[in-house]
Amino acid sequence: MKTNLLESKFIYRLFWCMVLIGIWQVVSISGVFEPLLFPSIPTIYYALKSSLSSGSLIKESLYSLKLIGLGLSIGFIGAILLAIIGNLSRHFNGLVETIAAIAHPLPGIALLPLIILWMGTGANAILFIIVHSVVWPLYLNMNTGFRSIPKIYREVSQNIGLNVINEVLHVIIPASLPHILAGVKIGWARAWRALISAEMIFGAAGGKGGLGWYIFQKRVYMDTAGLYAGLFVIIIIGIFIEDTIFEKIEELTVKKWRTVA
Repeated sequence: MKTNLLESKFIYRLFWCMVLIGIWQVVSISGVFEPLLFPSIPTIYYALKSSLSSGSLIKESLYSLKLIGLGLSIGFIGAILLAIIGNLSRHFNGLVETIAAIAHPLPGIALLPLIILWMGTGANAILFIIVHSVVWPLYLNMNTGFRSIPKIYREVSQNIGLNVINEVLHVIIPASLPHILAGVKIGWARAWRALISAEMIFGAAGGKGGLGWYIFQKRVYMDTAGLYAGLFVIIIIGIFIEDTIFEKIEELTVKKWRTVA
């Protein structure tokens, strides 16, 4: 049944992608827009093929994914520590919630002047922006998940003699997994946005970067087909992560344990 659902989802994805590609090609050959602004699908394909063959796009994609993976890991660890300690201490939770209310709406790019003063324009500055973009939505979702746990769960864990660490590991976190996973998905999406924006700035300043730097270079040299090729890679990676990794995590956890429909 699960395999059929995944196959159906893949078929729907493929169908609508083909429809969108067809619409793009029709608009491109219609002449409504200049070819430089709206290149055809074959032109984008050859630009993508060329970048992949040279290895530049693969190297820059791996560089970006490395930074996102590191930023997500740091953000996840920080968010779960804040949520756990806040769940155990009412006063500390009030402090963290206040900081989150201030920092969460604040775009990482808005902190650029300060980040440049603190860290320069290297990979550490990009990583800082990613962590800032990830940690707050993760924390807010985790905190909501911890608060939504029925009191009877914690009462039972205390009655059977679980200490704080075991209660967190075996009761609080498993019961909050839907919220945690939702926070990770939001954090992943925000990490992509922060990464591309930061790399287009810091990559240009530091002379290297990932997909954001690749897109920036293509824009500077007016290689519109290459620019769209870079955007296509970002979309494909995003869909792959969403439809495979996150879907697999849900199957192994929240769906398996019946915590979601």
